[in-house]
Amino acid sequence: MVKKSALGRGMAALLPVVEERGRIYFSCPIEEIRPLRGQPRKTFSGEKLEELAASIREKGIIQPLVVRKKDDHYELIAGERRWRAAQKAGYREVPVVIQDVSDQTALELALVENIQREDLNAVEEAEAYQALMIAMDLSQEELAKRVGKERSTVANALRLLKLPEEIKKDIVEERITMGHGRSLLPLAESNLMKAARDEVVKRGLSVRDTESLVRRLQSGPAKSLRATPLTPELTDLQERLKRHFTSKVAISKSGRRGKIEISFSDSSELTRIIDLLGI
Repeated sequence: MVKKSALGRGMAALLPVVEERGRIYFSCPIEEIRPLRGQPRKTFSGEKLEELAASIREKGIIQPLVVRKKDDHYELIAGERRWRAAQKAGYREVPVVIQDVSDQTALELALVENIQREDLNAVEEAEAYQALMIAMDLSQEELAKRVGKERSTVANALRLLKLPEEIKKDIVEERITMGHGRSLLPLAESNLMKAARDEVVKRGLSVRDTESLVRRLQSGPAKSLRATPLTPELTDLQERLKRHFTSKVAISKSGRRGKIEISFSDSSELTRIIDLLGI
């Protein structure tokens, strides 16, 4: 039987080794391995996989993959990125360690392995936390203890799941950060969050600027979000102004009125912009 212990102590405490073929680990045909169903990590950078594949070609696979026996194949618990890169490197076999664990423990181990390596994006981490809480009937505090995190960290991650799918995709694809996403949550309504997100991306707002935008929207009508889409001419002008000032420039238009915003980061940049304006 597998002893339950805090994952914050590392994976080894949860992994009973199963010897097969007289060894703790062995070289397994790569086609006999399949990804874990419910694997927390869903996004793999093609560029980073190529880098890892090049490293594997030169130095081999230093750390074995962790698998469990499943019917007529082996199911990956930890090491999917290495498994994918090994295929790109042309490997036909990979070193594996076999473990005898339940479905719940396999998911738990996959989650902690990715967290310890910081391999998950914020949305994947939140989805994995939720899946574990449901599968194992855990409270946020209990889950936090099992994965070696503060309860507030788990709670903040789970809040991201309340965002519209489009905004979660923005976080995954790094158009905005987790901090931006959390800043949008007080708006509550999906359409307001999406409109605010458009402003954040268009104007390149920081997290602090996003928080200010959200406060303005909560305190009055969302006038700033009723902007008229820029014409091709204004879009071209915006780009030319960015190049001229070497700073962030945003043109917004509402009806026949509009404004131009030039951003600066400190007093010296402001002085430079003023000199360019000839003021």
